[in-house]
Amino acid sequence: MSNAGRPTLYRRDYCDVAHNYCLLGATNEHLACFFDVTSRSIDNWIATHPEFAAAVKEGRAMADARVARGLYDRAVGYDHKVERTVWHYGRERKVSDTVHQPPDIRACIFWLRNRQPRLWSGRAATAEVDMVDEIALLDAAGEQARQARS
Repeated sequence: MSNAGRPTLYRRDYCDVAHNYCLLGATNEHLACFFDVTSRSIDNWIATHPEFAAAVKEGRAMADARVARGLYDRAVGYDHKVERTVWHYGRERKVSDTVHQPPDIRACIFWLRNRQPRLWSGRAATAEVDMVDEIALLDAAGEQARQARS
């Protein structure tokens, strides 16, 4: 009697499918449902098939990068071109326009709190930050600015 267990359902062509599905934000649970296996099977495939692991990792990294870029654009504002078709004097014409999306304060806060939590956490200053030194630096900078204007 053998303890080898059931043969794997994994196939090499799953790499492209998993990569593309991860581009859409798929988790291991989503992949398991898609391939009709358990989440543990997906974990095992990632651990034992380097090409599958790389496909999943690359797809997720690309998706995360795209979302990060979108969040950044929302935080700083951006311009985008809009094209539409209109009727003008009985003729169809294409009109393009540039629309400006101003910075989004929530995206700014989210970005800064995640990128620089020590400075932007929204919590009271910790003991490691010496507020007295910070105030002294601000006072000195203010004094220099006043002297420069005189």
